[in-house]
Amino acid sequence: MKTHLVLFLSLTALAVIILTACGGAVAPTAQPQTEFEKPAALPATFAPAEASVPEPAQPQSDQAKTIEGSAGPIYEIAGEEGENILVQNTTRKIIKNADMRLLVKDTDTAIDRTTQIVTDLGGYIVSSRTWYQDYYGNNLKYATITIGVPVEQFERALQRFRDIAMRVLDENASGEDVTDQYVDLQSQLQNLEATRARIQGFLKDAKTVDEALRINQQLSEIEGEIEKIKGRMNYLADRSAYSTITVNLEPDLPVLTPTPTPTITPTFTPSPTATPRPWKPGETYHKARNTVVSAYQGIFDFLIWLVVVILPILLPPALILWGLWKLLTRKSRKTGGG
Repeated sequence: MKTHLVLFLSLTALAVIILTACGGAVAPTAQPQTEFEKPAALPATFAPAEASVPEPAQPQSDQAKTIEGSAGPIYEIAGEEGENILVQNTTRKIIKNADMRLLVKDTDTAIDRTTQIVTDLGGYIVSSRTWYQDYYGNNLKYATITIGVPVEQFERALQRFRDIAMRVLDENASGEDVTDQYVDLQSQLQNLEATRARIQGFLKDAKTVDEALRINQQLSEIEGEIEKIKGRMNYLADRSAYSTITVNLEPDLPVLTPTPTPTITPTFTPSPTATPRPWKPGETYHKARNTVVSAYQGIFDFLIWLVVVILPILLPPALILWGLWKLLTRKSRKTGGG
């Protein structure tokens, strides 16, 4: 009996020890489970980060302003419905132009060097023109080349063009900042795209054909305005990305050597001595005869003119006057006799 009791107590104690050991082994596994369930609360830990994002400022007019502390210039613009639109522009857009007149020693060499400079700087030739001008018998070559170079290479291009010239005759450079225009176009584009999306939604919900056509017409107008704005933005982007430089090449005029004027040496010319003419009676006789013949010819010519021309013209009036004179004379005699 005592032996059975001892065996029972031993088994009971062994069972308690086993259960205690099993309970200690299971209890530690429960703690990792509770720690593993903690990620469900992780979104709460990100709340401070979201709160650190600056709130949009109050709507202003259509004028854009720069927000400080950002990675690049960010412009805040009021939309059509009063909402704020943030437009980021990493670089300013400046349209640069230049015009240069260069005096060069050889025009062909200067053209080759200009082309090489354009290639080295990653630019392109917009247009080119060459012509010749006469300069006191010298046929001189002139050239005008218009090029486009990346805006970051603008000052370097001007310097390299100066290096190929003997002298810079004239240089004019200008720049136009179109950043505000570009940002304004971006805001208009965003507003129009949002309006287009709403109109497309209305088109899907159209109930009748007339309503769909009317909405589709409005959609076409909006898309046309979007294309115009995109075209203007592309133009500003291209013009600001590449600067325009016009290079005028003028050759150095040759020095003209004046031609010496020959000096005339006066020479003594002796005065000719008069040679006495010999007496020629036969020549004198012929001259006298010719004179008499000419005189008689003149007299006969006058008589011919008198008979043929003058008398027929003057004789009729003379006869009429003579007849009138006779008639008047006769009447006066009769009057005196009576």
